[in-house]
Amino acid sequence: MGITEELEWRDLISDCTDLEGLQERLAKGPITLYCGFDPTADSLHVGSLVPLLALRRFQVCGHHPIAVAGGATGSIGDPSGKTAERQLLTHELLKANIEGVKVQLGSFMEFEGVENAAQLIDNADWTAPLSFLDVLRDIGKHFKVNAMVSKESVRARMEDRDVGISYTEFSYMILQALDFHHLCETQDCELQIGGSDQWGNITAGIDLIHRKQNRQAYGLTLPLITNADGTKFGKTESGAVWLDVNRTSIYQFYQFWVRVDDRDVVRYLKYFTFLSRDEVEELASQHEAEPHARIAHKALAREVTTLVHGEEAVTEAIRASEILFGGELEGITEATIREVAGEVPTCELSTDRFGGEGLWLPELLHEAGLAQSRGQARKDVKGGGVYVNGKRIDDEQHKLTTSDLMFEKYVLLRRGKRNYAVVISG
Repeated sequence: MGITEELEWRDLISDCTDLEGLQERLAKGPITLYCGFDPTADSLHVGSLVPLLALRRFQVCGHHPIAVAGGATGSIGDPSGKTAERQLLTHELLKANIEGVKVQLGSFMEFEGVENAAQLIDNADWTAPLSFLDVLRDIGKHFKVNAMVSKESVRARMEDRDVGISYTEFSYMILQALDFHHLCETQDCELQIGGSDQWGNITAGIDLIHRKQNRQAYGLTLPLITNADGTKFGKTESGAVWLDVNRTSIYQFYQFWVRVDDRDVVRYLKYFTFLSRDEVEELASQHEAEPHARIAHKALAREVTTLVHGEEAVTEAIRASEILFGGELEGITEATIREVAGEVPTCELSTDRFGGEGLWLPELLHEAGLAQSRGQARKDVKGGGVYVNGKRIDDEQHKLTTSDLMFEKYVLLRRGKRNYAVVISG
């Protein structure tokens, strides 16, 4: 299956400047393509996965992908899809963001050891040396203002007189067009991909290439993802779902995919995994027959978490999920208990508290916030609703010693079915 057929069955083609022409070009041999990622934060989020995985899909099919970290464009801010002016980033923050984004971009493709190795470059490398006069004389003269204002990203802002658009953001499409022109000239890059909101920027680049190089170039856009219920994709009650574990834990990342709407799960299996058509269709059949089993959801969570964080991380996320739903602790690793600790209330106590005769369980439950008082904690223990490290304790006089510390540091407490706390000693 060719790359365009692959993208089509996955419903990943929103639009293309010349799909038939692109298919004819692809039939002649591998193509070099690029996608840009502006460092608006020090991490990409799950919304960035569609274009990022598209680059990987092209590479798997033998093509040459270029991931562009937007050190230049990121300092300006893309008005596409925005109803108000972006807050400009400081140079220090932009630099830190670029470093974070580069690490993530570098983990999704093969950058060495293969014939069609991917490239990771920063558009500031060729943009920063240019003077304002260089851009006006050599690039700006090829842009007609009436054509620029007709682009959706600009027109929508200009129609809102209270907000408007600054000359800075108005010029963004010139910088992105310059990227495509430069990569076409120096890397023989003939295709740019991006979200459907990038259509105006992409076509501006194609026009510039035609005017300055008299060459054919192509643009292909991918759908912007929205949830079936109308909510914004990649958002939870606690905020965006990030690829960086310091922003979104592996457990939270895994659970995000497990909890997607039933109406979205098959669509997301196409968008966000490399499962084959037969595998996706089989999961779709299982989902239709037994939606309560959430087989498709678990497959989606497993595949995407593996892509982003690796197989070992998936194992830890699944174990943490099982534990937080009452599973056994046998074979638990310290990494898993740390993952659990990141999702439930924690209580730090001195290891000395567990010395001697030990620490009275009702007192520990109260200090950990699982009981309003020691008296209530005693009743909970006596009623059989308290678990220590996965084992039920019904002796209200029970005391915990250092031997109860998992990995000489942790105690996992549970009251009832879903109330957890982790005690961390030190």
